[in-house]
Amino acid sequence: MSFDLKEIVASRLGENYELHHRYINRTLVAAQRVIGFDKVYARAEGAYLYDMDNNAYLDFLSGYSVFNIGRNHPVVKQAIRDILDLDLPNMVQMDCSLLSGLLAEALVKRTPAHLDAVFFCNSGTEAMEGALKFARAATGKKRVISLASAFHGLSLGSLSLMGCDSFTEGFGPLMDEWDTRIPLDDIAALERELSKGDVAAFVIEPVQGKGCNYPKTDFFEKAQQLCRKYGTLLVSDEVQCGLGRTGRMFGFEHWNLEPDIITLAKTLSGGYVPCGAIITRRDIYQKTFSRMDRCVVHSTTFGRNNLAMACGLAALEVIDNEQLVDRSARMGALLMERIDDLRRKHSFIKEVRGKGLIIGIEFHEPSEFKLKMAWKLLHKVDKVLFAQMVVTQMLSRHRILTQVAGHAMDVVKILPPLIIGEGEVEMFVEALDSVLTECRKFPGPMWELGNNFVRAALSSRRSTEPRPVTTAQS
Repeated sequence: MSFDLKEIVASRLGENYELHHRYINRTLVAAQRVIGFDKVYARAEGAYLYDMDNNAYLDFLSGYSVFNIGRNHPVVKQAIRDILDLDLPNMVQMDCSLLSGLLAEALVKRTPAHLDAVFFCNSGTEAMEGALKFARAATGKKRVISLASAFHGLSLGSLSLMGCDSFTEGFGPLMDEWDTRIPLDDIAALERELSKGDVAAFVIEPVQGKGCNYPKTDFFEKAQQLCRKYGTLLVSDEVQCGLGRTGRMFGFEHWNLEPDIITLAKTLSGGYVPCGAIITRRDIYQKTFSRMDRCVVHSTTFGRNNLAMACGLAALEVIDNEQLVDRSARMGALLMERIDDLRRKHSFIKEVRGKGLIIGIEFHEPSEFKLKMAWKLLHKVDKVLFAQMVVTQMLSRHRILTQVAGHAMDVVKILPPLIIGEGEVEMFVEALDSVLTECRKFPGPMWELGNNFVRAALSSRRSTEPRPVTTAQS
């Protein structure tokens, strides 16, 4: 009998959560069931997911910014078909493949002139691990500085840069002897550390994945000057911010920075085959690959595979041809303006912030007395429960997928595909308005949902499993 994947999927679609509970991450399954995220999606196209009954869900999560060009883009699909039809040699390792050279060329054409050397890998955290090695090799220094609330990946080196305790708990000791985290906008603290002369790299996210924060001062510009002064490399983590997400091709462009190293992944995959990259100056690159016997001192088996390279080339072409960087800037400005208009009606909304289409909606204690009491009840258990309540209702009542921006944050984060138009903007704003209007009815169904979260959280705390009420990720 021949292998028929289509038949397998058709006959077993719907078993998703049972299979994951049995064989994969049953804690994640429990969390998704508690917050109502246990949907079975049968197909996807553009900015939408579709369930088994063909109901459409507006995807304002984009796989954590993997799908900047939308899901299942026909240009990327065709590129994959073409590669399969060509029967090219793949991952020979002891050769120089054409497609990796072409993708490197395409990336360098889109970066500032000083960034002219590329290393390919498979993921964002792998790109960050490589960037740390490059920085150490280039400077001869060991220490790294990152920012509070930073997220740079979950492998051990990247995790050591982490500014979120919920991700580091239970995995120590980390490499804390060479990593220091400082508060965003605290330029004095940064200079105190850099002046010690042992810092290889200062690592930033132009807009932080956790909370969607960025400097309110000229912190980044001054930080770059200090890095130059003390011989530290500036590393910009563009894994989530890059390739149009912030309304610029790269997030660092908002501050006219010239980073020494940038990291890419997510969107570079086109949504199909994992693809990551480190882009740096040639002189930094050569400090790692410094002799012939060190020509593969840093390498990865699948990093330059043909499928990933083809997807990367196709994704870049789509971003250019469909003018998605400009669309991100326009739709992001419209979305933030429309959400900010809701502040006059809903005292829950504290601030709307972001760049392009990475946007955070922060909530705070409302001004109305009865709502204050309900707010305080939720926050006695967990600071993120109100935001989770909003996210859950956006999905269950309005079929819009969003996420909580981080643990212990009353922030809803939205990452729509860059292809969205005014119709999707209005759909989201109207849904958010409706959900927050329901929140004004106390007691009411929204607060009953909050009570359910409270009970689930308390039950979880009495067990040995992690709390199931949030699923925030980068």
